[in-house]
Amino acid sequence: MASVAEMEKICTQVRRDILRMVHAVASGHPGGSMGCTEYFVALYFEIMKRKPGFDMDGVGEDVFFLSNGHISPVFYSVLARSGYFPVSELATFRKLNTRLQGHPTTHEHLPGVRMASGSLGQGLSVALGAAQAKKLNGDNSIVYSLHGDGEFQEGQIWEALLFGAHHKIDNIISTMDYNGKQIDGDTSDVMSLGDIEAKIKAFGWDTMWIENGNDLTQVIAGLNEAKSRTGKGKPVFIIMRTEMAYGVDFMQGHHKWHGNAPSTEQLEKALAQLPETIWDY
Repeated sequence: MASVAEMEKICTQVRRDILRMVHAVASGHPGGSMGCTEYFVALYFEIMKRKPGFDMDGVGEDVFFLSNGHISPVFYSVLARSGYFPVSELATFRKLNTRLQGHPTTHEHLPGVRMASGSLGQGLSVALGAAQAKKLNGDNSIVYSLHGDGEFQEGQIWEALLFGAHHKIDNIISTMDYNGKQIDGDTSDVMSLGDIEAKIKAFGWDTMWIENGNDLTQVIAGLNEAKSRTGKGKPVFIIMRTEMAYGVDFMQGHHKWHGNAPSTEQLEKALAQLPETIWDY
């Protein structure tokens, strides 16, 4: 496993990957990707029990489902950096016939991707199904899923929350990226989530917070705490505060970077704030 210092360097590299990928095709979603970088790096370099290579069924290993599939740049970068496919393939992002579609797909057979996502609200249902299958098969590994906060304006999410609690699916850790932004503005303006923790808890889940999802140490500690709560009769839910487009001062905290690519000038300014590493592709 990598040290925290090494993982922090990986986070910087992942943010460089994200910016360069979306800039190259003038398309993509850098904001949420940059905000969730620490979560992905912690998950794939520290937390998840993974086997070498990739088996779609994931028997005997932890598995991850990305529900808010528009943040594919961070997902692809971390998958490549953790050995699922060549880093050089990141340069094909969103290009014709690429395996790295704008939203993850399964028909491309990209290692690490177990569901097509991007139609918001569906990922929790899939993750719960996978977790229930593991329980039925006597597989003690854990299922992880990630969701956007704006995604909780979708009704299917709430049906899935009911399902998970009713069936006592206690081998799942689902996380909300709580940055308060979505494509049309602040979530509080588009459709307020209200007391989201109280609502999820009322649906029967064990809830907890990661107060600073852009602090790698806090993310690792929070995910380890969540792991300690599994197997106790309730599914586990993390509400993780992040900053959209974290790491670049002129992008950070602005909803306009949800789905906009930087210009060449903006890319140069952004990369100047992210020290170059030996891992650039």
